[in-house]
This record gives sequence, structure tokens and C-alpha cells, in this order.
Amino acid sequence: MSLLDTKYKRKSAAITTVIMSLLLVALFFVGMKYLDPPEEYGIAVNFGTSNVGSGNIQPKKPIKSVVNEQQEVEKNQEEVKEVQKVSEPETSKQTTDISEEVATQNNEEAIAIKKAQEQKRKAEEEAKKAQLEKERIEREKQAAIAKQKAEEEAKRKKLDALIGGINNSEGTATGGEGNDNQAGDKGKITGDPNASGYYGNGGGGGNGDYQLGNRKPLSRPKPNYICNEEGLVVVRIEVDTNGRVIKATAGVKGSTNTAACLLTQAKEAALKTRWQPDANAPSKQIGTIKYRFSLSQ
Repeated sequence: MSLLDTKYKRKSAAITTVIMSLLLVALFFVGMKYLDPPEEYGIAVNFGTSNVGSGNIQPKKPIKSVVNEQQEVEKNQEEVKEVQKVSEPETSKQTTDISEEVATQNNEEAIAIKKAQEQKRKAEEEAKKAQLEKERIEREKQAAIAKQKAEEEAKRKKLDALIGGINNSEGTATGGEGNDNQAGDKGKITGDPNASGYYGNGGGGGNGDYQLGNRKPLSRPKPNYICNEEGLVVVRIEVDTNGRVIKATAGVKGSTNTAACLLTQAKEAALKTRWQPDANAPSKQIGTIKYRFSLSQ
């Protein structure tokens, strides 16, 4: 046979035959067993022809008298209903119509009142939510202000302790400096005594970045810090061969803050800057100066 032409196929066929024979024998002896149907369970109901009855002898046939009595009772009930329908006065119908109309009006009024109450309740809930949100925002604002004050107070105490309590000392110098009408030395204790600006948190505002080819600046005056603004101001300059700035334009491309108080001071500082003389340079060499104003320095 072509199907069993190799020893592997013959071996496989023999193994398959043995396995199938064993399965058939196993099913024959230990297969599913037949089960008889279970006995029926329930409660036997007495035979009868009516919902009520009396006596101890079970009739084998329907009792005629009981059926006739039920029919007569039903017939009498129908006759009574017919008489009641005929005897109803028309006033009863009118009364019913009026009652229905009044009930309808009452229902409409009740629905309108209910809607009004629901709208009022929703409006009160919205107002309450808005008030709670407003109070939450106010609490967060007050907390932020208190935190900022606490941080400033902590910094002041730390600095005061660091420099030997100068904030609380009587001092030995007299006079003062500032642009207000009150006595005192206006400014920050961490600031520059030679600076004329009063804003920021100390340090020298307006750090510069100077670019003019290979020429270096000989003087780098800092711009005055006169306002509570920060950012980068780029100034375009024109310098002659002697190193003087003959033109300055503040707030050109690259600036991040063009507040007037920063632009004017940056321009003045740029015009005061002096560069290395260069006889081979153009009569109007173009360069830039970048001033960085920071309140945190």
C-alpha cells in the first residue's frame, strides 16, 4: 500500500490502532452510565368544581345547584350595575367634570411651584459654590502673602545675624539718601552703595554683554535700575574709530522686556560706553550691548 510505504508510517499506524482500541475498551467498561429518571414529586390537589364547599363525601360529578347559584348571583350583580347606571343624575357627571378640572388646575399649580422651588434651589447651590470658590481663592492669596512675608522676614533676620545686626543697630553715620520726602537711607542692604536704583533685591542690575567685532570695551557703565521690571534689553550701537558710541538704539530684536524705564537707562549706559580706538575700523562700526535686568540678583 502506498499509505504504508515507509517504516515510520507503518509504526504510526500501529500505535494509532492500539490507542484507539484501548479507548474503546475503556469507554465500554468505565464509560457513562445510564440513570433512571427520578421519581416525580409534588402535592396532590383534591378534585372539585367550585372554590368553596362543605361536607365529607366527595362527589364524582359536578354539583348542579352550586353552578346555578353562582350564575344567579352573577346575573343579579349585572342587573344592579345596570340600574345604577340608569339612575345616575346628570349633576353627578357635572360634579365629576368640575372635580377633574379643579384637580388639573391644582396639578399645574403644583408643578409650577415645584419648578420654581427647584430653580431657586439650583440658584442657591450655584451661589454657594461661587462663594466657596471665592473664599478659597482669597485664602490661597492670603496664605501666599503670609508665606512671602515670612520668607522676607527670615531672610532679613538671617542677613541681620550675618552682618552683625546692622538693621537693629543705632549706627554711627548721619544723614541719608533717597528720592522720597522722608528721612532714611533708601535701598537694599545687599545693594551697591554707588548705584542709583532702589528696586530689586540687591546686587548690581543690568549686567552687560558687549560685542563689537574684535574691539573690547574700555569702560562699562551700568544702567540705573529705576523700576520694578526685569528682562533682557538689547541695544544696537554705532561706534566711530575713536571708540565713542555715536548712536544707540535700545529694545532691538532679542529683547525680552521693552519697558520704557529699562530702555532709557540701557540707552544712556550704552552711549557712555567707551571702546578701543581702531584706525582701521569703519567710521560707523555696528555692535550690540545686552543688558540683563534681574530683580533677584
